[in-house]
Amino acid sequence: MATLPNPLPRLGALGLDLPPGRLVDETVEGPWREPLLWLADEQAAPGGWDALRHTAPTAGLLPVLVEAGGDLGGPSAWELAPGEVSYPGDHDAEDVLAEHWEECAADGEEWPGLAPAADVTAPDAAASTLAEAVVAGGTGSFKEPRLALVPARRSADIPAAIGWTGPANHDDDVARLCAVLRSWEDRHGVRVVALGFAHLLVSVAAPPTTPAEAEALAAEHFAFCPDNVLQGPGTLTTYAEQLLGRRSWHFWWD
Repeated sequence: MATLPNPLPRLGALGLDLPPGRLVDETVEGPWREPLLWLADEQAAPGGWDALRHTAPTAGLLPVLVEAGGDLGGPSAWELAPGEVSYPGDHDAEDVLAEHWEECAADGEEWPGLAPAADVTAPDAAASTLAEAVVAGGTGSFKEPRLALVPARRSADIPAAIGWTGPANHDDDVARLCAVLRSWEDRHGVRVVALGFAHLLVSVAAPPTTPAEAEALAAEHFAFCPDNVLQGPGTLTTYAEQLLGRRSWHFWWD
């Protein structure tokens, strides 16, 4: 994956106000050639994510909350595989979604195309609000969320930057799904807020406000993460109803 120089090896010289933590380089192939992320030692405190959101990007780093509790908690147990990841910018979001739609949709049902772009305002503020909810336990999905810093220029690239393999049973190159996240960044003000072993939480600054918009996005979500529909409400129509006005999207892969 093509990236800028990794600032993590000189983290101590960047002047960031960080709690105690460590650099993580563990992968399925052993230690990686450079750190993949910085991870706090303790559960995140209120306000910590927002503070880093204002300071870390100037150093080439982006904050994300990672799940450290449970049997598969913590990036060291996530089977990270950065060597198997391509670059998100090399993929077209609609091509990726159309391909997965053909694999997962009912026979003969044509890919409906991308949902139209919304009027996006204050995406980073929406991300901060959701991060605070995760830290406070308000989402109920992430056990012991800890602060992490990832060398990435775009929030959508965070999973690819660490070689995250959560969706491997659906797509074995997470950069392809990051291309979709980039498109959602542009069209709906999405930000990656939290990661677990095989689930992902994003904030949404501009969610769908009409049934037609929600139905179009439901098709994208189905192609991106079929389990959300098949092991959730079961139909795209019911799933679309749940997207109306919703400012967070949670995806999980079985």
